[in-house]
Amino acid sequence: MKIALVGRPNVGKSTLFNRLVGKRLALVDDTPGVTRDRREGAGRLGDLEFTAIDTPGLEEAPEAALEGRMRKQTDRAVEDADICLFMVDARAGVTPLDQTFASILRSSGKPIILLANKSEGAKGEAGVYDAYELGVGDPIPVSAEHGEGMGDLFTALEPFFQTPEAGDDEGDPDEEAAWDNPLKPLRVAIVGRPNAGKSTLVNQMLGEDRLLTGPEAGITRDSIGVEWRWAGPDRDWPVKLFDTAGLRKKARVQSKLEKLSVGDSLRAIRFAEIVVLLIDAETPFEKQDLQIADLALREGRGLVLAVNKWDLISDKQKAREALREQADRLLPQAPGAPIVTLSALNGAGLKKLMPAIVKLYVDWNARVKTPALNEWLQEAISRHTPPAIAGRRLKFKYVAQIKTRPPTFVAHCNLAQDVPAAYKRYLINGIRDAFDIRAVPIRLIMKSPDNPYADRKKF
Repeated sequence: MKIALVGRPNVGKSTLFNRLVGKRLALVDDTPGVTRDRREGAGRLGDLEFTAIDTPGLEEAPEAALEGRMRKQTDRAVEDADICLFMVDARAGVTPLDQTFASILRSSGKPIILLANKSEGAKGEAGVYDAYELGVGDPIPVSAEHGEGMGDLFTALEPFFQTPEAGDDEGDPDEEAAWDNPLKPLRVAIVGRPNAGKSTLVNQMLGEDRLLTGPEAGITRDSIGVEWRWAGPDRDWPVKLFDTAGLRKKARVQSKLEKLSVGDSLRAIRFAEIVVLLIDAETPFEKQDLQIADLALREGRGLVLAVNKWDLISDKQKAREALREQADRLLPQAPGAPIVTLSALNGAGLKKLMPAIVKLYVDWNARVKTPALNEWLQEAISRHTPPAIAGRRLKFKYVAQIKTRPPTFVAHCNLAQDVPAAYKRYLINGIRDAFDIRAVPIRLIMKSPDNPYADRKKF
């Protein structure tokens, strides 16, 4: 069951969406028109479970204008929905725009439940009665911010839900399932500077205009998650793509709304498993690109470098060699990071992107057996003897992998706190070469053995 939240800007749709899904997924601000793309989430009200769809505010505007393109997103949400929750602002009263869109919703033929939001207080109560003139049924007074009226909304929704037959409920996929479980979606975040073409790339991957795009910089504000299936050579991969707001230099982020958008993008990076950094082929590896890449790697995510607008480059071979040299020099923490050249606008080179993502995902989940690790360690030590520290020889006992995602190892040695950074890098690069773990972050923790006499009292 899909339920779309529709209405003009700033009536509280995103606030109600967050309440129904039980998380602050959608950005909320007093500024009208914050939501620009439709967002879906697993909603719940009592024992009713459904897919909630947050939509941009309905506005009258030419189709080519940004507001007109936002309107198309709402139209598609209404087409996909089984029920429409039509929200009005009880404090502002019924406006001509409310009346226009009430007529549009009636013509859609979809069931409509009218919600008079912000109805708390005397001023809001008066606005509830005004909503009767819209002719779409009795208004339900609610307060999305304070949770008032949710019981009445439950009563209105309940008749639309059929009781599932025994055995129909398959349950949710196990969150702790193996990383290569065919039911577990691969989470991929598309990040980059404003106007890099992130939404256009996601639309091209999906094969439809799912996300709002245009020449204006900063169209995307929320991080929108879209579910998709990619037909790989071995099996189909369920994927959840996260389109994110463009990340500018911190000093340029001034408004509260942009700060919220940036925070949402950073959360998407932390939530993702693989991060695709979209770079402009004409101005690659600018400082902001490198900062975004460093952030993703510090968070332990796998990093794919997608170079957009490749169709504008004349000498492609020379440019490709320059990109590889720059990536290896400027991002030494991810040597051999995959570089995919493409055009988000026409789809050229796009078929190389998902294979690169999946290969990196496999490496990100790499596990090395302890005997093989320790055999490698002895060879590495014999090739390059550990240095002496303050006259004491650095001695390694053994190494073991303690986790994946990203691969994390613990090396037990004396003087763990004083191991030189250069020797640590030597060991990390040795693990990469010996076990073919490329591009993904590798964490190596130095640990000294426990002192069995540490807790004994001195006399």
